[in-house]
Amino acid sequence: MKAGRWAGPALLLGGVLLGYADSFSGSFQFDDFNVIVDNPSVHSVPAWLSGARRGIRPLLKLTYALNWTGGTGPFGFHLFNVAVHACNTLLVYFLSRRLVSRDGRTRGETSAAPAPLLAALLFAVHPVQTEAVTYISGRSMSLMAFFYLGSMSSYIRGVETNGRVLTHLVSPALFLLAAMTRETAVTLPAALLLWEISSPGERPGWRVIARRQAGHWALLACAGTAILLHPAYRSILESGIASVAPGRNLAAQAHGVAYLLSRLAMVHRLNIDPDLGFPPGWTPALAAEAFMLLSLLVLGVAAFRKAPSLGFGILWFFLQLSPTNSLIPRVDVANERHLYLAAWGIFLPVGTGVEKLRTAGFSGRRWVPPAAILGMILLSGFTIARNRAYRTEVSLWESTVRLSPGKPRAYNNLGYAYQLAGMPGKAAGAYREALRLDADFRIAKRNLAGLPANP
Repeated sequence: MKAGRWAGPALLLGGVLLGYADSFSGSFQFDDFNVIVDNPSVHSVPAWLSGARRGIRPLLKLTYALNWTGGTGPFGFHLFNVAVHACNTLLVYFLSRRLVSRDGRTRGETSAAPAPLLAALLFAVHPVQTEAVTYISGRSMSLMAFFYLGSMSSYIRGVETNGRVLTHLVSPALFLLAAMTRETAVTLPAALLLWEISSPGERPGWRVIARRQAGHWALLACAGTAILLHPAYRSILESGIASVAPGRNLAAQAHGVAYLLSRLAMVHRLNIDPDLGFPPGWTPALAAEAFMLLSLLVLGVAAFRKAPSLGFGILWFFLQLSPTNSLIPRVDVANERHLYLAAWGIFLPVGTGVEKLRTAGFSGRRWVPPAAILGMILLSGFTIARNRAYRTEVSLWESTVRLSPGKPRAYNNLGYAYQLAGMPGKAAGAYREALRLDADFRIAKRNLAGLPANP
């Protein structure tokens, strides 16, 4: 599976274009209206400047403002999102090559393995990424990932070449941009530390690592302080912690992480608004999910010695989900866009495993490459199909209520989509279903009462 220098990147970009070519016709959806369409602070650069000090995620909002003033409508927003995803795919390829080649050198291997390409292809075409790419406001995750992965790549390249500018200036600067895009970027210093300690060769001393990463940890301290002092963030943290008992939250988070992990396989059941809530307490099923996750975490730690890539990947997965699925309760227990970066931690050992099967000494190994190609084609097909759900609000919420038939919010949003599309009869039916599920759902009551004619 040897290829020219540019064959791998060209294949990856082709995969992105194939999977997302039909995403450009999608409309604004759900949170897009709150954060973009009905938000005047992102309708011009001067308006963005006037509100930048008071708001959160200033760099993300700047990109919204630039897209909005570009006058290309949703198409321009989608084009930006797909371009960011393409760049992230190349960065994942670079990092995967560094990780696999580092492990290979330790084992005395000299041939270039296709595992990094397979991992990056999975990142490029897996349909679970659509919520961070096709859903316009899902950009908060993919754009943060661009700066996050860029910071990691700069750090690694700087360490390899003894480039102090890359290590101590460029990488911290990109970390800062990532944090200004989405606050979950605070995990980056820990990710750099994970990279260092997962090295299968002779690891640098702690003093060396501390010197290399001093800027990142200093920025983390500043970012953490700013988050705690910012009124909006502080309100979110305080209300979240006070809203749910720790035991219930732990059970909900275990279920949420298990749900997200399952989406990597259950690609036909992707859902923008899954019906996941806070259980009243622990059940045998929840305990089993928690035990499975704990076992996976233990496997990641234990794998460091003999399979560093596997250990790195598993711990990377949990690290990336820690800001959204850990101690602080959230209204939405799990969103698929949170898997955007975390999924690489699973794709990497999958790619490595496929390569080991290809080179193993069993008679069916010749079928491994065709099976891998077929798998990529199937995943691209599911991505294309998922993109079609985002074309209109009606199609998105019809898809959602099929998967979340017990969630009143999904029916309310479907009713509003019908209402905007000029279908008051269907809108009324959806609102009534939302009220059947939750008789005290005030938004659905208001929407139903506000219909021009109440069928």
